[in-house]
Amino acid sequence: MFMATSPAVAQSAAKKPPVLIAQSQPQSAVPQGQTFEEEIIPQRYANNANVDAFINDMVARYDFDEAALHALFAGVSYSATAVKLVTPSPSPTVKNWRVYQSRFLDPVRINAGVRFWRENQATLQRAYEEFGVPPEVIVGIIGVETIYGRYMGNFRVLDALTTLTFDYPNTVNRTDRQATFRKNLADYLVWTRDAQIDPSTVLGSYTGAIGIPQFLPSSIVQYAVNYDGNKRIDLRTSPADAIGSVANYLRQNGWENGRPVVWRIGSDAGSLGVAQAAADGQPEPHWPLSQLLRAGLLLNEPGVDIAAEAGTPVTVVDLPSPGRGTEFKLGLKNFYVLTRYNRSFFYALAVYQLGQKVKAQMEASDAANGVNGGGGANGSNDVNGAAPSSGNSQ
Repeated sequence: MFMATSPAVAQSAAKKPPVLIAQSQPQSAVPQGQTFEEEIIPQRYANNANVDAFINDMVARYDFDEAALHALFAGVSYSATAVKLVTPSPSPTVKNWRVYQSRFLDPVRINAGVRFWRENQATLQRAYEEFGVPPEVIVGIIGVETIYGRYMGNFRVLDALTTLTFDYPNTVNRTDRQATFRKNLADYLVWTRDAQIDPSTVLGSYTGAIGIPQFLPSSIVQYAVNYDGNKRIDLRTSPADAIGSVANYLRQNGWENGRPVVWRIGSDAGSLGVAQAAADGQPEPHWPLSQLLRAGLLLNEPGVDIAAEAGTPVTVVDLPSPGRGTEFKLGLKNFYVLTRYNRSFFYALAVYQLGQKVKAQMEASDAANGVNGGGGANGSNDVNGAAPSSGNSQ
């Protein structure tokens, strides 16, 4: 029915960052879903042939001290909890957008987002002016990731990355996932060495994500920036560094300043039928808007110039909730950029909608108090308000 055309997304190489520091104190686990006590098995990676080969590669490529790496890995523990948490359930959970959305668009996050925005308003505005990413988008990401630094993870990053590099569970994507974690483990060791951090002290998520924005080591190396002027990058305690790093990440991955994130579609049967047929799960925008309109889809965005946007590529975002009709939206380039942070339609839309909720609450509060201007950055009205929805990671 449709012919897809998928535009490439330009990604710019980032400069080598300055000295970095990371989370080094225990944090509470994220209170979402089932939680586990940390289960570890010590010395699993001492005298391990696969680890030895990895060490040899690190010595050859990055001039590491071989004896020091052997000593380091002899002290690494296997994290049974990390393996448990990345292992798919034998009976997969039914995707539920309404439940997912309600988990992230809750009063706790919205109120915390307002506080975070007010406390960091000048930094958010500076990031908008420098990177072109509106405050509400940055606030949405940090709110979904860690509730503004409240939950940054209590797993030893070295244990988690080593475990998932060498003992990833037997899943269909095991090879690809192991390669990803191997790269992050290598980048983690290089980063901690260059920043003079003891690699055994950094804490993060069960997949090795670190700090307020939950950057994996490879993202820290490529995208993290010093944004508070102290000549070091601290994603754990510096909101400014977290804000600047998120903004840089999004810009480097193709964020388009002044462009929408999503468009709403009509609720008529014809529009829903076209959307269902075109919903192929691909996050990259690849359907020309005009093609969907010719097939019978109606766009529910009165302010959009249909003629000017006819060639704009979009993706159809499907949002299933058991017992309800599937919701659909059209995702544009900026929606795709949000999925680069986490490859999930549910995640990207929750980030967008949380940011919109926080912005609306700030503006309402300012209006009630007679304050002009609201919470948004100048010209940051670059997203069309999607009606709130809810669910599970997609």
